[in-house]
Order: sequence, then C-alpha cells, then structure tokens
Amino acid sequence: MTFLDSPGVTRRSARVLFINSTLVGSLFAYSAAYAQAPQTQIEEDRARLGNSTPLVEQIDPATIRDSERAQADAAEKAAGDDKLDTSGNLLGNMWGARSWMYKHGISFDIQEVDELWGNGTGGSASGNDGAGGSGTGPSYDGVTMPTLTVDTEKLFGLKGGLFNVSALQTRGRSISQDHLANFNPVSGFEADRSTRLFELWYQQSFLGGKLDVKIGQQDLDTEFLISDYASLYLNANFGWPMAPSVNLYGGGPSWPLSSPAIRIRYRPSEKFTFMFAAADDNPPGNRYNSTPIQQATGSISGYNSDPTSQTYDGANGTNFNMGTGALLMTELQYALNPQPADMSNVTKNPGLPGVYKLGGFYDTAKFADYRYNRNGGSLGAAVANATAATPQSDLTPRWDRGNWMVYGIIDQMIWRPSLTSARSVGVFVRATGNGGDRNQISFAIDAGLNLKAPFKGRDNDTIGLGWGIGRASSGLRQFDRDSQTLVQGNENHLELTYQAQVIPTIVWPDSRGTHRFKNVIHRMQTIL
Repeated sequence: MTFLDSPGVTRRSARVLFINSTLVGSLFAYSAAYAQAPQTQIEEDRARLGNSTPLVEQIDPATIRDSERAQADAAEKAAGDDKLDTSGNLLGNMWGARSWMYKHGISFDIQEVDELWGNGTGGSASGNDGAGGSGTGPSYDGVTMPTLTVDTEKLFGLKGGLFNVSALQTRGRSISQDHLANFNPVSGFEADRSTRLFELWYQQSFLGGKLDVKIGQQDLDTEFLISDYASLYLNANFGWPMAPSVNLYGGGPSWPLSSPAIRIRYRPSEKFTFMFAAADDNPPGNRYNSTPIQQATGSISGYNSDPTSQTYDGANGTNFNMGTGALLMTELQYALNPQPADMSNVTKNPGLPGVYKLGGFYDTAKFADYRYNRNGGSLGAAVANATAATPQSDLTPRWDRGNWMVYGIIDQMIWRPSLTSARSVGVFVRATGNGGDRNQISFAIDAGLNLKAPFKGRDNDTIGLGWGIGRASSGLRQFDRDSQTLVQGNENHLELTYQAQVIPTIVWPDSRGTHRFKNVIHRMQTIL
C-alpha cells in the first residue's frame, strides 16, 4: 500500500490496485556453485544479517538474481553438499549439458517480473496509452533478464575470477509516467521499452578474497546505497533512492541503465567493508533536455526533444558513453554482531545483527541551475514572461560545475525469539542530502519495519511497512514561484506489503518429464 502526497501541478494522490508476479531462479542452467567465487554485496549482507533479509530482494532484476543465489549458496553450505542439484531446473539436466556447464563454472539463468497496475481513483490524465483523458487506465510492465556467468577458476584455473554478461527485454508502459506524474516511480521495475545489453563486467579477487575489483559495464544500485530490509518493497524509492534517481543524468548508472565503471571493494575483516567506484555519470550520453529544468525551457530555447528516454541514444545498451563526466562514489560499511554461518552450533548469543553504512558521491559534470539563466537573471521569471522576442539566453539555464550527495543507512534486527528461529523483526532507516540549486530533491528519508516468518511454516514470507519522503529543492521551489506555477513541496510514499513464497517449486508433468520453476513470489497490493 503506497500513499503518494505529490507536490506537482498535475500530480495527484492515487489509489492503485497492483498485482505482481515474480518468477526467479533456475529456468535454464543456474546452480548454487558460487561458494568459492567472490561474494556479491547482497550475499554478504544476507550473511551478516543472519538471513533475516527478504527471500527475494527486488531493487531490480539483478538483485533478484543475487538474492536467489545467496539463498541457494546458504542452503548448500548448510547441507554441506556441493553436488549439482537440477531438481529446480526447467529442463532437468538437459541431457548432460548442465553437468558439463557446472563442471566448467558456467551458468545461465533468467529472471522474469510481470506487473499490472491500475488507478482505482485519482491519477493524472494522459493520452500516452490511449486513455484519452482518464487517469485510471491499467498499466502493464514486464522485464526479462537473462544472465551468463562464468567462474574462471573452474573454467581455466584462474582463482577468484568472475565474468558476467546480462541483457534486458523491457515492455509495457509506466503508470508513474502516464498517470501519476510524481518524482518517484511507484514501481522499481518500470522502464522504457527496449531490448538491450545490461551489464558486461569482469571481477577479480585478491588477498584471499579480502579485495576484489570489478571492471566493465555495470550498474551501481546492486552494491551501493542498498538497504537490505528496504529491498522488500516495490516502490522505486526503497531501491535506488529518490534523490539520485531524479538529480543525476538519466538517474545515473542504475536500473535499467549501466555505465563503464571500475569498482573496488576491500573487506579487511567480517565487520568492515570499504567500496569505491568511478563510473561514467551519464548512461544515455545526452546533455540537453536531460533534466526537467531543461525540458521546461527547451521548447522555447531550441534544445532537442526528450533525450531523457532511456533508449534515445545507444538504445541497444552499447553506447558506452565516456564523454560527459565522472561519478565518483564511496561507501564505508560496519557490521554489528555479524552472525555465524551455522547458528545450530552456537553456544554463546552473538547479539542482534545490524549493518551501518555511510557514503556519498561527487559528479564532475555540469548541471543546469534552477534559479538563474545564462545572463544571471531569474530563469523562472524569464519563462513566465517569455514572448517571441525573448532572447534565447534568457531561457537557457546557467550551468553549474559538479554535484554531490551524502547518505547514511541503518539495517538493524531488533528482535528474534531464539537463535535458530526464522522469525525476526528488523528496522531500516536511510537518509540522503545534497545541494538545492541544481537538483530537484535536496533531502529524502525512508524507514520501515519488517517481520520475517510472520506465521508458522512460512519461514520465507515477510510482511513490512515502509514510509519515505522527499523534499523539493530550494532551487526548484524558487523556479516554480518565479514562473508563477504551483510551488512543489514534499512527496510522501507509504507501502504495506506482504511477500509470500507461494510454493518453493511449481511442478507440472508432461510427456518429456517433470518441469519446475523455483521460488515463485506473488503479491497483491492496494496503493493509496
């Protein structure tokens, strides 16, 4: 359930009926064979928090994949068995091909997410989907993401190496774009329609796994700015937060876009992790009209139309833009009371686990100023008083060098009935802050409470209540006042959600044998 208190001229609160079906895991050749490979950030956090995180983390399809692998690796370690298990694969052992791939460290898996949204009341009118002025039309969006992963140690003996390539097929329409007109998309899976390369990177570990380096085309929202408890929720703000989503070019290197980057991660102990990344800041590679302030003046000042589209430039994902600016990002993590891998043999209570993160980024590119035009006058006033004779320079924003943001994240378990119980209560808080003259959002915070295993026999279910708010920046509010439009303020979102593992494996027989899909997750929500 999400309440949107949206500040814009056309923004309205909306009550939305939502159906989500997430099919994750081994459609083809994935097996839990990554215990020796470098841990993903999702897997590391899951272990440190004692497996109290959601079964499926839904920041984007990549975190769905990583949380599925983390769960499979944890089960493998608990069983003490690294033999290939094909019981959850669609085509079984594929006539021996899967065993060969497993032996050589090769996996191929697919994530599938399908959503259906519809406004029961309210919403913004749009003709984009043929609604003809209605704000209540239904919206479908879907994502298919195949991933090929290679463990180089198994393939040709290079220990600690991991190669990853993935693609996206996105379809449908965004209800946020068509009928809500809010800062923050209701769903984290909404994307422009395309078939594209997503990620293409190689990761190598050193120093016995304490240091690893990833280089190549990558998105940063699977490792940076993550609250693992917040990843239960479907609202996009609980994944890659509101501020970088609307302040950076194209939202920065985050779902569904990625950029050429290098990421360094150092873990001197189980308690501390340090990460740094240098990435191209502008995945689409577009400068003009890529922020709303440019769109507001673009039709008058003559900029090209709508380069904000995620598929506008380099639509197949191979643009590899390197010519605008660098996004430099760092994060320090501290794990409080990290949990032992095998809780069944623990004699002393390790305490309630928590993960605390501090970080920030700096973008070296230039950004359009919301307050001033190129001549130093009020940009908003120039737009409000524009005529055919208005100089173009009066309608062109001033360009400011650089942009920054700082953030803090807390994931903390606050209760569990026993050391071996699957039931637990966790809380999360995440806050971001940045400058207000060249950004839409200057401050945002989200927080929530999760109950894992709420009912007996439902160990992989999670129920949670999450809330967040974003504050329109001083520059954006000044532009609204000077241009004589409705002044935007705060945008709130409130989500009540229940993630249920309907059945660990869906099984059906036919003439070729028995086929399975693993970990089908289903949700129905009412959004207020």
